[in-house]
Amino acid sequence: MIAKIGKGSNMYGAILYNQQKVETENGAILLLNKIPDTMNGRYSVAYFNKCFEPYLSANIKTEKTVRHISLNPDPKDKVSDEQFTEMAQEYMERMGYGNQPYIVFKHTDIDRTHIHIVSTCVGIDGRKIPDDYDHPRSMAICRDLEQKYNLHKATEQEQKQADKIFKKVEQQKGDIKSQMASVIRHLPKYYQYTNLGTYNALLSLFNITAEEVKGERNGQTVNGLVYMALDENGNKANNPFKASLFEKDAGILGLQKHFEQSKDKMKTSPARSVLKNTVELAIHTTTNESEFRKQLTEQGINTVVRRNSEGRIYGITFIDHESRSVWNGSQLDRNLSANVFNDWWNNGNKPELKTQDNPVSKTNTMDNQPTKDFFEFIPQKHSPNFDLGLFSLLPDAQGVDYEEEQFAKRMKKKKKRRRL
Repeated sequence: MIAKIGKGSNMYGAILYNQQKVETENGAILLLNKIPDTMNGRYSVAYFNKCFEPYLSANIKTEKTVRHISLNPDPKDKVSDEQFTEMAQEYMERMGYGNQPYIVFKHTDIDRTHIHIVSTCVGIDGRKIPDDYDHPRSMAICRDLEQKYNLHKATEQEQKQADKIFKKVEQQKGDIKSQMASVIRHLPKYYQYTNLGTYNALLSLFNITAEEVKGERNGQTVNGLVYMALDENGNKANNPFKASLFEKDAGILGLQKHFEQSKDKMKTSPARSVLKNTVELAIHTTTNESEFRKQLTEQGINTVVRRNSEGRIYGITFIDHESRSVWNGSQLDRNLSANVFNDWWNNGNKPELKTQDNPVSKTNTMDNQPTKDFFEFIPQKHSPNFDLGLFSLLPDAQGVDYEEEQFAKRMKKKKKRRRL
């Protein structure tokens, strides 16, 4: 079993991410610790957020107050809800969070059924719970839980290999080809992407880019692909390597096959609606590009923005590391296309979100549910302070980023005119 510990500052976003799994029937709440039940057994993001408010309000100086932990058994392991609950309780107790409020969510939207635990590292007195040596302590607990529940062992070597696979290419370390290969060979096994643009957005996180090349051989047109490393400023930093040096899946045919497979999987993926709502929440609760990127990053989502030489945004891609899928903004919703973000970040026109007929927003307004023994552990001197996110219905549109393609075609025509 592998544990992942996320540290951030956005409690609302962490709860929202998990609660949406529950509302789309891809998850369930297994345990509430130090959080009172409601009388009708119904919960909302706003309600959970209010329960954490006294701890966050009492915070003295801790910046990253949120702990978002996932416990991931091997896909071959059959773990019952009762066992997941017991493992979560033992893990949190031994990590020092036994007396903290926390919520245990089970996720069932991917092959590996796993749990997420949302908590805070700030005590009711405002002081931070020590988290020195979190990683080695967490690994030791996982090894004990594996033995106790007869789970498949995730050895330290396997963990190191998983960490080693996806690392940025660094020029100063040398052997650029090997660094690139460790990323390129493994991406198709882990991530879904539907075209060269989204593939390159993902590659850019590791300082790599791919370019299609065309030529003639024996009178026939030949299409190929080359890969290059990028420096920290996004400039090409080496001579190109042929795709054939990185196994067949890295070439045009291999990628096209992966694109088609990804399209089929992503058409029905619940990750799309969750990501769309998360992006819309970030729009609703942030004021600029920097805040927007930071909030999504804290939830395991990278934002890749493409600009032309004049600074105009002509493409935006979201990389969701939880579902391991890559989406252009217009794939999620036409109201999340590059034009929308260009108008906001370059022209100051922040988009207005629709709020009609939204099942998620209706659920999230249940913030005044009567509770059992609510006031036994929440001091009344703390007033709740939270912001509700309202979202529009998910449209049925799927496909490529047409806006980006049209922009690219216009740029190609301009280049041809200049040559003339």
